Amino acid sequence: MPANIADEIRNIAIVAVPIIIAITFHEAAHGYVARHFGDDTAARAGRITLNPLRHIDPFGTILLPAMLYLTTGFMFGYAKPVPVNFGGLRHPKQDMVWVAAAGPGMNLLLCAISVLIIYVFELFKFFPGDFVFEMLWASVQVNLILAIFNMIPLPPLDGGRVAVGLLPMPLARPLAQVGRFGLLPILLILIVLPMLGLDVTKWLVTGPVQFLERPILHLLNIQAA
Repeated sequence: MPANIADEIRNIAIVAVPIIIAITFHEAAHGYVARHFGDDTAARAGRITLNPLRHIDPFGTILLPAMLYLTTGFMFGYAKPVPVNFGGLRHPKQDMVWVAAAGPGMNLLLCAISVLIIYVFELFKFFPGDFVFEMLWASVQVNLILAIFNMIPLPPLDGGRVAVGLLPMPLARPLAQVGRFGLLPILLILIVLPMLGLDVTKWLVTGPVQFLERPILHLLNIQAA
């Protein structure tokens, strides 16, 4: 196999493996917490599982990110949403907050685990190789990005559902209606607006990610790129 192709496969694997793990645990967490609060829709659909094939959306997880990356350099995608019947929760408005926050919360946990593993390697001077280290650091970045991106307070993202659950009804109702448009508002914010010179991703996602990365880089004694 030519060296450049092998390098490309290696680089893809470094990012792809953490992404698959991140979205699998993210979606399973939604279903698990929904079941805990009384709705077993995800359980009956077989979505409380760590089998990534149950969560991958062929278009949203594979084709769309690849097309965007090759054409714009920007990567955006989504997994197959876990079905949740919010009306089936014991306290729908209150419990919705926990169900929605479970996904980003799981991503933060995976980020912390990746940081801990790197820290232990450094502490005991055990170096498993560049490939493992780069994959662990990719896991830190991927999970931070997913957690922060999904907490943007706009339905159908998790942050939008958290906001709907926390806001008083006069404010929650109109915000919830935004979810009827699916991902169109998100695509507008993250793709169309930057093309018009309004790159809001810098303060919605990039800025918060870099803010959280700084203490991690300091802890692990890693120089920022």
